[in-house]
Amino acid sequence: MTGPHVSRVRALYRRLLALHRALPPDLRALGDQYVKDEFRRHKGVGHEEALRFLREWERYAAALQQQTSGAAGTPLGARLTEEQLDHFNEEQIGQLQELMQEATKPNRQFSMGDPAKPQA
Repeated sequence: MTGPHVSRVRALYRRLLALHRALPPDLRALGDQYVKDEFRRHKGVGHEEALRFLREWERYAAALQQQTSGAAGTPLGARLTEEQLDHFNEEQIGQLQELMQEATKPNRQFSMGDPAKPQA
């Protein structure tokens, strides 16, 4: 993402990582890594795709802000409808399946350490 989007992208990236601090450590590690990967993967996209990318991540940030600022025990996330899933391409469906597998692994086998600290 180049051009006029750069400052907006950087601000959103920082906001997402800050919002993830309110998540449980295992979800924070998973979320941080996913955000980093997605932003890196979309670095060179065109104008229209950049706008779509930003719009969706801004929606995620707004939803996460609402969910993490609520009362304790407020559920995190949202269910996707079949209609929403119908708009996803094969790659996106695959990413959702990978994310679901990571998020539902027994014993949280992904990195549960503090993402700010280097792993030994």
